[in-house]
Amino acid sequence: MGGRLRCSLIWLTIVAGCFAVLFAGLGAAAGDDYAGRKLRVCADPANLPFSNEKKEGFENKLVDLIAAKLGMTVVYTWLPEVVGHVARLPDARECDILMGYAQGAGAIEDTNPYYRTSYVLIYRKGDERLAGVESLSDQRLKDKTIGIVARTPPVSIMAVNGLMANAKSFDNQGAQDSATAAEDMIAAIASGDIDAGILWGPLGGYYARSAAVPLALVPLAKEKTGPATVYGITMGVRPNEPEWKHRLNKIIAENQAEIYAMLRAYDVPLLDEDGNPIESPALER
Repeated sequence: MGGRLRCSLIWLTIVAGCFAVLFAGLGAAAGDDYAGRKLRVCADPANLPFSNEKKEGFENKLVDLIAAKLGMTVVYTWLPEVVGHVARLPDARECDILMGYAQGAGAIEDTNPYYRTSYVLIYRKGDERLAGVESLSDQRLKDKTIGIVARTPPVSIMAVNGLMANAKSFDNQGAQDSATAAEDMIAAIASGDIDAGILWGPLGGYYARSAAVPLALVPLAKEKTGPATVYGITMGVRPNEPEWKHRLNKIIAENQAEIYAMLRAYDVPLLDEDGNPIESPALER
């Protein structure tokens, strides 16, 4: 994804309207017999830890699980993502599910969440200046240099709390992809060039595990002002196909423990419905 900043949440929200049109009028396999049919999946081809063309991401693993449960064959439509739009829109016949869709984005239907997570504050483990910080309203952050990715919800919350004066952006107006931005921010935190950084939870957990020093990840689940920082992540589906949506929800419910295990393998910070951490290696490192 060279030359592009990847931001899952922004992209999913902005392009939801496009998918409402793309999905319209396409009927999913009816009834209970899906065996032998194609499961047509829309996902990003270069977006670890979520998905890639080599099928190494946790969304790829979830797709494999769904296909195995239904006896279906997976066919991908790869959609490179950039801020604000999709580089290539799919034909309406190419998507049965859209992976990593934020719950309640509104323009298309979605399944029940298969996990909940949040943006995370990341700092060097053992840094007593930040130990116990749980919110961007904490006064101990006032004089700290904090890494950010522009146009993400925590930036608005930082502005409300007067934290932007010392902020350092790691997106350079779209000149970096999300992996490079995350890696650079993690390296800057580990080296002490910045005091802390804020990343989308799955990105933070995945890239923090390769840091040169141990890092603490704090879910930003207690913010009182500004946009939401906690999101349920679902699969986007076409409207007016209740049987298909019900089948996917049933698979999520019956295989939740296995799905959480997949996510933990990528150090995704997991939260319950109240925003409390579910035990995860990403939070115990």
